[in-house]
Amino acid sequence: MSLGPAPVPGFLDSISSLRELYRSSEARSARLRLVIEAGRDLATATSDNLDDILDVSARQAAYFSGHVSGAITFDADAEGYALIAPGADARRVGTLVLSPRSPASPMEAEDEATLALLCQLIAATIERVAHDRERENLLEALREREKRLEQVVDQLFRAQEDERRRVSGELHDGVAQTASALFRRLEMRNADNPGVSNADLELANVAQGLVRELRRVISGLRPTALDDLGLAAALSGIADSLRTEGYEVDLRVSGERQWPPLVATALFRVAQESLTNIRKHAGGPCRVEIDLTAEPGKGATTLRVRDFGRGFAANTPSDDYGQHIGIEVMSERMMALGGSLTVRPHEAGGVVVFASAGDQG
Repeated sequence: MSLGPAPVPGFLDSISSLRELYRSSEARSARLRLVIEAGRDLATATSDNLDDILDVSARQAAYFSGHVSGAITFDADAEGYALIAPGADARRVGTLVLSPRSPASPMEAEDEATLALLCQLIAATIERVAHDRERENLLEALREREKRLEQVVDQLFRAQEDERRRVSGELHDGVAQTASALFRRLEMRNADNPGVSNADLELANVAQGLVRELRRVISGLRPTALDDLGLAAALSGIADSLRTEGYEVDLRVSGERQWPPLVATALFRVAQESLTNIRKHAGGPCRVEIDLTAEPGKGATTLRVRDFGRGFAANTPSDDYGQHIGIEVMSERMMALGGSLTVRPHEAGGVVVFASAGDQG
């Protein structure tokens, strides 16, 4: 009985080769799939989900290599595949521990290479997340430090204003009252004495000048208008003082009229320092613009002071030093309120001071 034609010589060898090629292709596909899937998962690792992703990666490594289970440990004495972080120091950041293979059989060289590549990806991820955690901790420490610094600066300015208020009150109720009484008595005596001497008149003039100087000092320390009438009135007062010196001052106030005390004080000090710098550096009486604006709904107040003087260019080095100290103080005041300050020359001449503050009480 015939069993059919005999196989063509070499045919069975061809089938065997095709099967071997197929198995090899499937193996390479499995290796590539492992690397792609594990790499995708590891790329999404963060401080919050790192442990879960490492568990998944360990199980993938175990299934791929024919082990029952796998885990990643940070025990320095653990035996397994060392996880070495990238870098010249080759620091070990963990260990991939796999259970015994079932059935026990050696892994192919390409499988070993793939597993080694997976270990590199896992180690790089552990190192990256560690750096991220360290950076987050440093940023949090920096934010906390800045917060404490703002609180210290805020307390410093509060104490400074309280001290100014106290000294101003003592001068007003003590020395200024005494000087005013002295001037009135000298004035009354001179009025009742037709033959008053030049020395007496000069003494009265000195007393009158002393009263004016004390009032100026008291106003500079803590103007009563700022406490009694508010920021707009206090700005109007220092604007009037500048006008008496020959400056053309344009004061514009828009928006809210009641500002929180800390905001009002900080903006007043910015305006005060700005006008002081104008007197020093503008080169003489010029036009000055003061704009105070509260933006409804935005919770922000802005102050803009611009002069039309000679600006920064003509300042001497010593003047620059003194002015920069004043600018630093103004900037610290605004930063303490979570605001900002910019000082820059205007393209048309002069200097522009711009301060912005949130509505903090």
